[in-house]
Amino acid sequence: MNILIVFVLHCSMATLARSAPLQPEMGALVEGTQFQEIVLRSRSLIEKILLSIPDTHKECIHIETLKLNSSENANFVTMASTIGIPAAPVLKVVSENFSLETGLRRMSEGLQLHRALLRSVSPRLEQKDRVIGLQADIRDLVVQINKMLKMAQAEAVVQPSPTPVALRLPGEYEVQVAAHLTLVQLQAFGQDTTRCLRDLDRSNDEETQS
Repeated sequence: MNILIVFVLHCSMATLARSAPLQPEMGALVEGTQFQEIVLRSRSLIEKILLSIPDTHKECIHIETLKLNSSENANFVTMASTIGIPAAPVLKVVSENFSLETGLRRMSEGLQLHRALLRSVSPRLEQKDRVIGLQADIRDLVVQINKMLKMAQAEAVVQPSPTPVALRLPGEYEVQVAAHLTLVQLQAFGQDTTRCLRDLDRSNDEETQS
């Protein structure tokens, strides 16, 4: 499925989706103090990432027609496929079989994908300081998500190392489009991640009850 078609699906599904009740043992895990501390750290990191994306885009994208929040991004579907930008995992599906472990694994995989994309394109950018900082924040968030994933898994599972992404970037224009589309997709994926983490955050429930 092409990258920008998935963008549209992500947006519509994130609006309509609601996670099914967790199994009792998973519910107890999520309610635990240690898990909740990691959720809060993760929410803080994804908010930092989302806030930094517009400035990162402004720093490294100098083609005026490439706008972060533009309906024209849909015109780059074919080019995204040609460059080799994979679609991000879908985080939330309207299903009674929604699994905490599956959701966390997809979060981790999606974040690692975007970090790999940024790492692949950054050497070709003239201005890359914010891109490098964004990669570091994504790395820190992956560490937190993987901590929750390890707690949610019934048995120890070795996490596969992320596969390097080899983009086809013959010229400066392709470099600019690749960086642009990566940030566009990262923003959409980050918004979905925020919604998922909000569902796991019990601090608001406690404030409401107090």
